[in-house]
Amino acid sequence: MWETIDPDGRRVVLTLAAWRHIVERHEELAGLRAVILAAVADPDRRIAGRAQGEEWFYRHGLGPSLWVKVAVHFGEAEGRIVTAFPRREFP
Repeated sequence: MWETIDPDGRRVVLTLAAWRHIVERHEELAGLRAVILAAVADPDRRIAGRAQGEEWFYRHGLGPSLWVKVAVHFGEAEGRIVTAFPRREFP
């Protein structure tokens, strides 16, 4: 398990299971775990996700595409990265 702190001071973890999910679906992110954690720690943009307690963190210029999007679900104690993927443009 890996962790970072988001701009609001909340602990966010990336579990091994979530990491496997990410690289199985987006092989181009393999080896870029630090980029995913950096997108949460120091995002260029953040927006609310579709589900309650979900936020999307975006970082520009890191990784294999123009943007990296990281979806985080926040519970009472911490946030958990559930997926990440490259994006060509900001939505």
